[in-house]
Amino acid sequence: MHLRKYLLKGLHRLQKGPGYTYKELLVWYCNNTNTHGPKRIICEGPKKKAMWFLITLLFASLVCWQWSEFIKTYLNWEVTVSLSLGFKTMDFPAVTICNASPFQYSKTKHLLMDLDELMKAVLERILAPEASYANTTSALNFTLWNNTPLVLIYEQDSSHPVVLDLFENIPSASVGSNAAQGRTCSAPGCKLAMKLCSLNGTVCTFRNFTSATQAVTEWYALQATNIFSQVSRQELVEMGYSAEHMILACLFGTEPCSYRNFTSIFYPNYGNCYIFNWGMTEKALPSANPGAEFGLKLILDIDQEDYVPFLTSTAGARLMLHEQRTYPFIKEEGIDAMSGTETSIGVLVDKLQRMGEPYSPCTMNGSDVAIRNLYSSYNTTYSSQACLHSCFQDHMIHNCSCGHFLYPLPPGARYCNNQDFPDWAYCYFNLWMSVTQRETCINMCKESCNDTQYTMTISMADWPSEASEDWIFHVLSQERDHSTNITLSRKGVVKLNIYFQEFNYRTIEESAANNIVWLLSNLGGQFGFWMGGSVLCLIEFGEIIIDFMWITIIKLVAFFKGLRQKQAQAAYTGPPPTVAELVEAHTNFGFQPDTTNPSPHVEAYPDEQTLPIPGTPPPNYDSLRLQPLDTIESESEGDAI
Repeated sequence: MHLRKYLLKGLHRLQKGPGYTYKELLVWYCNNTNTHGPKRIICEGPKKKAMWFLITLLFASLVCWQWSEFIKTYLNWEVTVSLSLGFKTMDFPAVTICNASPFQYSKTKHLLMDLDELMKAVLERILAPEASYANTTSALNFTLWNNTPLVLIYEQDSSHPVVLDLFENIPSASVGSNAAQGRTCSAPGCKLAMKLCSLNGTVCTFRNFTSATQAVTEWYALQATNIFSQVSRQELVEMGYSAEHMILACLFGTEPCSYRNFTSIFYPNYGNCYIFNWGMTEKALPSANPGAEFGLKLILDIDQEDYVPFLTSTAGARLMLHEQRTYPFIKEEGIDAMSGTETSIGVLVDKLQRMGEPYSPCTMNGSDVAIRNLYSSYNTTYSSQACLHSCFQDHMIHNCSCGHFLYPLPPGARYCNNQDFPDWAYCYFNLWMSVTQRETCINMCKESCNDTQYTMTISMADWPSEASEDWIFHVLSQERDHSTNITLSRKGVVKLNIYFQEFNYRTIEESAANNIVWLLSNLGGQFGFWMGGSVLCLIEFGEIIIDFMWITIIKLVAFFKGLRQKQAQAAYTGPPPTVAELVEAHTNFGFQPDTTNPSPHVEAYPDEQTLPIPGTPPPNYDSLRLQPLDTIESESEGDAI
């Protein structure tokens, strides 16, 4: 019952409104607000009123401008970077090692036989162009050559360049003496290029080179990719260097280790790679102390004599240090260790901690990145390189209908090769050289919010020395091959020492440059300085805005209500009732007014509406307004309180 009274009282209060006009409300606000300036507008004379009005308006504009600048600065989400140093025992990084040659030539010779013969003929054409090769070229398999041949482009006449296939015999009169006599590209305006065609040779482009070495190396790698993409992954692993053959000796701190402590993965650029302390199945190994004596020592046999001669021109080992449970992108982030040397690598640790959205465009685990991670099958954490490679492979499949051999495949896709996808090389190079494609992938991929980077200090020395070379190779040959003869040589061994230089680590951490406390303090400071106000003044201003809206709504309701009453009165076309009729209708509820019309031919009420029973209208002042009894009681109780 009491709740009903309060609700009725509140309803009448809402209908009544604040009880002020716009002018009265504004005057009341200026007289009662705690903000400096508006009071003087009301209290002073006409001239000072104008002066204080302009001053108040100016300072209010300054406050709004300053507020907008501070809010804009806050919404820029700027960060500050702090650098801190720490000291503690740290987990040893994961170490990935690979051979510079992805495959053993003795195991891939049968696959590369035709390609090697073609490569030898290309080199002979370049090195000795005047000789006749009618007999030798007739035995070559030109299937690979016809897809992507090497050509010489003579641009002595820029308007009519001459394109000459290396294996094409053209009379000297048709192309000029320089083009016909030699294919060494020593003449001015000559370029060696790879011809890439699509749509059955109707659309072609040329990839130019400044050196024949670069041209033939890239051409051979492209053809080898076509061959290896048609071989199963298991066969490719068997063609690479095994861990037992490659890892001759291993020592971590004071504990011996062997090839069994390494995890094998297949990396297309380098074949079989081996990871120490990856942390996939076992806990990461900690480093007992800094210094070379407490790190990882390895002796590797790279077996340089069995390198694929035209595929790999670098001899040595490729290695990379990375965090546990991350995929090693050793081509982009690795370093080389030269054969016949001892390479010492001192490591310092940098930990990066980014804030994430909206301050930094980074991701915690890659779940908010639109690119599907093709390296997720390795159960590794997210990295920007994995995203970029996955993005390129996705564009490759979408544009070329096949995937590149160097990157993992999504389900249902196939690797590119000349037999099934004859235009893939043309499509691949166009996509690889596309700036738009790279920018698209860079914009879609994000950095990892938490990252660990290893700064390396590298030094090298000859190993083994001439004095110790004989006995060291004897011992290593005996341990691996059980032979009394020396089966190793200086150009085939690599020694690695990897260790922490010190246990100091650096943490590079982002923090918000402008937080909510900074924003509120600056907003309040500007408001207090220019207007002498506070939060309560803002509440007062909000109250006056609500009252303005309240009065406006009540006036609009009254306006539309009066408009509707006028429309209802306009629909009543009969004469107005007399006073006697109004009194009779008010006292006698059965009274019916006389509806006779002076003109019997005209209907009194064309719309056939039932007229409301007239009654005496109430006075137009509030003191005699009829109200419910319970409402009067509730108001009297409120007044008494």
